[in-house]
Amino acid sequence: MPNRALLLAALLATTACTSGGDAAKTQSASTQPGIGIDVAGLNKSVKPGDDFEEYANGGWRAKTEIPADRSSTGVFLEVFNKAEANNAAIVQAALKANAAVGSDQRRIADWYNAYTDTAAIEQRGLAPLGEEMDAIASLADKKALSAMLGGNIRADVDPLNATNFETENLFGIFVTQALSKPDTTVPYLLQGGLGLPDRDYYVSDTPAMTKVRGQYRAYVGKLLSLANVTEPDARAQRIVELETKIARAHADIVTSQDASKANNPWKQADFAAKAPGIDWGAFWNAAGLAQQQDFIVWQPGAVAGIAKLVASEPLQTWQDWLTFHRINEVTDVLPAAFDQAHFEFYSHQLSGTPKQRARDKRAIASLNSWLGDAVGQLYAKDYFPASSKADIQTMVKGILAAFDKRVAALDWMAPATKAEARRKIETMQVGVGYPEKWRSYAALDVKADDPVGNFRRAQLAEYRHQLGKIGKPVDRGEWWMTPQTVNAVNLPLQNALNFPAAILQAPFYDPGADAASNYGSIGAVIGHEISHSFDNLGSTFDASGRLRNWWTKEDLAHFNDAGAALVAQYNAYEALPGLHLNGKQELGENIADVAGLTAAYEAYHAALGGKPAPVIGGLTGDQRFFLAFAQSWRDKSREQQLRARIATDVHAPSRFRAQTVRNLDAWYGAFGVQAGQKLFLAPERRVKVW
Repeated sequence: MPNRALLLAALLATTACTSGGDAAKTQSASTQPGIGIDVAGLNKSVKPGDDFEEYANGGWRAKTEIPADRSSTGVFLEVFNKAEANNAAIVQAALKANAAVGSDQRRIADWYNAYTDTAAIEQRGLAPLGEEMDAIASLADKKALSAMLGGNIRADVDPLNATNFETENLFGIFVTQALSKPDTTVPYLLQGGLGLPDRDYYVSDTPAMTKVRGQYRAYVGKLLSLANVTEPDARAQRIVELETKIARAHADIVTSQDASKANNPWKQADFAAKAPGIDWGAFWNAAGLAQQQDFIVWQPGAVAGIAKLVASEPLQTWQDWLTFHRINEVTDVLPAAFDQAHFEFYSHQLSGTPKQRARDKRAIASLNSWLGDAVGQLYAKDYFPASSKADIQTMVKGILAAFDKRVAALDWMAPATKAEARRKIETMQVGVGYPEKWRSYAALDVKADDPVGNFRRAQLAEYRHQLGKIGKPVDRGEWWMTPQTVNAVNLPLQNALNFPAAILQAPFYDPGADAASNYGSIGAVIGHEISHSFDNLGSTFDASGRLRNWWTKEDLAHFNDAGAALVAQYNAYEALPGLHLNGKQELGENIADVAGLTAAYEAYHAALGGKPAPVIGGLTGDQRFFLAFAQSWRDKSREQQLRARIATDVHAPSRFRAQTVRNLDAWYGAFGVQAGQKLFLAPERRVKVW
């Protein structure tokens, strides 16, 4: 999306760089059998029309503690904990199997053992980084620097499927079909080079950001000091000053989300002319792309600005910057002092998390990042029944049909535009549970006594895997998430959706629960991902995944007006005193929430087959539907984490996503919402979009 994925990584993050989970200290749900609603979690002292999210979740929030090793808690963490327990069982089985060298089970066991053997990690110290540090120290000139910068580049960004614009390397690579040529796979080059989450952390003059910059500078100095680098504080100052210059060259998050501004095809020869300052021949040769002629440059101004800094800034400053970042990337598999310093800054100071996660759980998170399909294949086999896959596929068909029916009935859309939209729906490819083809890790050497090397080799293996797609036809069935991921994603270039197995469990989806709660929860998730194909980004791609304007001028103006109304609606929300949401930054997600919830609601009623919904536990079908939606977004976050989300994430905080209901006419009737109540919108002010 524009985060095409359903949720933000921050919901599950313990640091700015890693994700994982642990048991949440939440109040156990008093869910009545079949109802699918946590009745005890309601706060009935609040009127639904004044604050529906608080009505649905206030009782739960009042009794819930955020785990000490978390920056937030909620339903996503609850489901993640279930998936993590399954992953732990898979790992334990691999440890006991004593599997053959070269098998995936052996790779899982060796990776886990390497990561968790902290005594050996302490004993090695910084020795695993010795060659890298020596190479940095011996850089003789800017040509050698250019080669090292190119040699470090990895496929670690994804601007379309995951809205991941962050890499500590100077640039990041993303490989997929060209925006204007669906039959051509090319590398995309994106901006990078920062240790803080976003350019705003460097350029904002707010007291909160000024404080973070001071903490970051202290952290950089501490890491260098731990590595026995001389003059650590002076070097830290130079590093932060360099990164501030890099940040000023960066495109902001709103600009970076605009694919029309990203469609900048460059030939390899163009880089020297359009972005002088780097020895691009040395750069691309070291990056393994010496023969590649065609690129797409996502943020051309940033690439040019950063290249200029390579030429203008002293070589020693770049060596300091490289030293810090090569250490910073691997602190979790370095001695405890490095690991703790990283946690203290990224998790504690940036996100408010007071306690580091347990080592074994972090090892599982690392496995899922780098051996995801090896673990995922076992996960799908053991924890995702065929009956659930069939049930979800039926729901998907029904929600696609509901969306198509809405598009067909639009009275403001011209026939030609409508036909293009319906073609996207008709040809959308949906993956449920797990991919049809699994990744091979045969080329990845995993050693039980080399955690730093494992990480570096896994990065390189992933990079080579991605480069291997160049020049080949696009695989529309390719998955961009693993089965054990608690998330879902829309893939605009493939016109496809992925719904991993791990999110397809209670309370998102419960085969034993009433249909209203399943449609309100996982149904809204499905609708959300479908709707991403028609948000402010998805609507710029056609059914083949080509970036193309398929709208009439009048239809596009109507669509943009609806988007502007949604921007204004979310701009008005105040998350903390004086801190409002950024409706423009979050627009794609909010469009998907409104349109997806609407499609799920209509699919639910279609699934009733003309029969009235039963009343269960005193709640009507519509009440259960909307409550299930709001409870699927229940969340409790630390203030630092909330501020970070609003500054950098394309999703609205969960609390405000639950208020999406105010745009659906049916919600008003379900809960007797009247004019004068805080969430009431006059019918003409309710945003429909689709």
